Amino acid sequence: MTFKKIRQFLPFVLFALTCTIASSQEGFKIGAHGGIPLGDLNDQIGIVIGADIGYLWAPNKVFDLGVKAGFIHGFPETFKAETVSVKLPSVQFAPIAASVRIWAVKSFSFGGDIGHAIGLNKGNDGGFYYRPQIGFQVGPQSEINFSYTAIDLGEATWSTVTIGYMYTFLSARHFR
Repeated sequence: MTFKKIRQFLPFVLFALTCTIASSQEGFKIGAHGGIPLGDLNDQIGIVIGADIGYLWAPNKVFDLGVKAGFIHGFPETFKAETVSVKLPSVQFAPIAASVRIWAVKSFSFGGDIGHAIGLNKGNDGGFYYRPQIGFQVGPQSEINFSYTAIDLGEATWSTVTIGYMYTFLSARHFR
């Protein structure tokens, strides 16, 4: 692509980005979730809680696109014997992800998040993050969702199944 073509194409790209950023406020979402661990870390973690915040832009009535950030906290298991008590450390992540939701019908969505989870506790480097989920709209601006979360830690995979609640402020979905 020549410099002249790039210069001609650049205003359209900037306009599209401006529209996306200007309308992203309509999809401000905040939520919480809780669940249980699976797989590799099941013996070390008892329960998991988390919180998410994000912006989803609704270019049409079928799908939403956006970004999300969050916090995940895994509460450790405590193992007790007659004379010894071992408490494992908590596991914490801060995921940052791109997000997509497809609305099959007005009250049901499926989609997911994909990105990177930053490890927050000592010795936790984080890793590749993905979270497929399904959601059911239970009010004009609220949803209950079920998700599977996985974080590839290299030698192990953090995986959980969670149920969550998400509230949407000024969502385009509200006006569908």
